[in-house]
Amino acid sequence: MRKIANRKQINRKIWIVAIPIMLQNLIDAAVSSADVLMLNFVGQSAISAVSLANSMIGVFFMFLYGIGTGIAMLSAQYYGKGDLKTIEKIEGIGLRFSLSVALLGALLALTVPEYLMRIYTNDAVLIELGAKYLRMIAPGLLFWAVSAVYMSILRCIDKVSVSTVLEVTALFSNVILNAVFIFGLFGAPKLGVVGVGIATMLSRMLQLAGCVFVSVRLRPGVRLRLKTIFTRNRVLGRDFVSMAMPAIANDLVWALGFSAYSGILGHLGDDAVAAFSVNNVVRNLGTVMCYGIAEASGIITGQILGEGDREQGIDAGHLCLRLSVLTGLIGGLAVMAMTPFTVHIMSLSETASDYLRFMLLINGYYIMGTAVNTTLIAGVFRAGGDSRFGFRCDLIDMWVYAVPLGLIAAFVLKLPVKWVYFLLCTDEFVKWPWVFAHFYKYGWAKNITRDTAELAN
Repeated sequence: MRKIANRKQINRKIWIVAIPIMLQNLIDAAVSSADVLMLNFVGQSAISAVSLANSMIGVFFMFLYGIGTGIAMLSAQYYGKGDLKTIEKIEGIGLRFSLSVALLGALLALTVPEYLMRIYTNDAVLIELGAKYLRMIAPGLLFWAVSAVYMSILRCIDKVSVSTVLEVTALFSNVILNAVFIFGLFGAPKLGVVGVGIATMLSRMLQLAGCVFVSVRLRPGVRLRLKTIFTRNRVLGRDFVSMAMPAIANDLVWALGFSAYSGILGHLGDDAVAAFSVNNVVRNLGTVMCYGIAEASGIITGQILGEGDREQGIDAGHLCLRLSVLTGLIGGLAVMAMTPFTVHIMSLSETASDYLRFMLLINGYYIMGTAVNTTLIAGVFRAGGDSRFGFRCDLIDMWVYAVPLGLIAAFVLKLPVKWVYFLLCTDEFVKWPWVFAHFYKYGWAKNITRDTAELAN
């Protein structure tokens, strides 16, 4: 890898990595929007059921995201050092973790989906529809587990455009297959939420096939070899556990917390669930740039620290922080601009539409909190191997503060839905003082690579 020499180059490098990720995020959010629009023709209950089922899938996604950032913590720095062989060993560690969890998730989704849905709602119709969706999507979790690890590796070795093409191909195929199975195109049966599950599973299978093809053809690069699952390296294993596992735990804590928000609102009625479902789709569109900068921050800052340049790594962190504020502002304005159109186009009840307007108004500023915290905690801090801080921060913020506050507001004080949602959305700003204090101490700016002799078995 060519050494990054100055601040202008750092800025350029961040955008080179971030723009394809933003495109990928944009298409992902657009696919979710298309899914909601198509399910809008099936009914409000279908939208609510798939949204609640995806809250469970969201926990699995955040586990994969945690593994991806854990892989990036190590791989980006080893790429900065020019060590592709070690990156392939890191890939094997990531596959062991991701496939283990995917297998458990697939078994639960196939065998006890109704029990999973009861975590989020007591509505019998939503439980039945959501359970059908979970059964169909279950095998796709295994495909997704492998491709997510490999695409994380591709982003770390400056092949982010290849990763984006793979994701975009999967997402477009998902939209096409959704339309086929929801509307019964080309002679296919109209399957509703079941069709959405089938489409998602097939699109993840196609994505994995694309990863295998790229792995065989890409040179130089890192091969996708399942045999790396069985390759053991004690030193790398310890590094992964000590640095990557807190990152995975952090993302699971966050995902379970956000899933708990869905559960709280899910027990406040179908109108609240429907509004929250559509709100999340629009919010995802608003955070496209935020998450792109956050992921690029971790990769580029990690590569610089892996080169051994601590001061330039700190400069990169400051640049990423400024970019996160910019993207948070743009994202919030985008949500506000989309609000009238979104409320108008969706066939929601009057009450659900009222809830939706309020939720989108909240997200006009809430996205700023998400942008800054994600860039620093999941990007900059993890670039130097610092994942413990984020885990402790989100554990306290979500499970000592936000989730108990939401439960008390909803079921003890019995506050209106709008008040419950407003209180839940204070979580990102409560942790700002600690996040900024940790950033300016610069303890996160470390080179975590090891010499080749240390990695020898």
